[in-house]
Amino acid sequence: MPFKPSAGDTANLVWFKSSYSTDDGPSCVEVAATPRTVHVRDSKDVRLPLLGFAVAAWADFVPYAAVVPEKKR
Repeated sequence: MPFKPSAGDTANLVWFKSSYSTDDGPSCVEVAATPRTVHVRDSKDVRLPLLGFAVAAWADFVPYAAVVPEKKR
């Protein structure tokens, strides 16, 4: 379940964008990890609120996000 990270948690985060993203892509997200939280933000407007996930919740999510759907014929 996502939670709103406190301001102190995000001051020195190092953000990473997916290698599948491009600078002109329509929908990109960036992530930054700390020992207790994985933070997620919209790379198109980094001023928007962040989402924060417990490391275990993020680890449960990633295998589902990594599945590439088959192309429709």
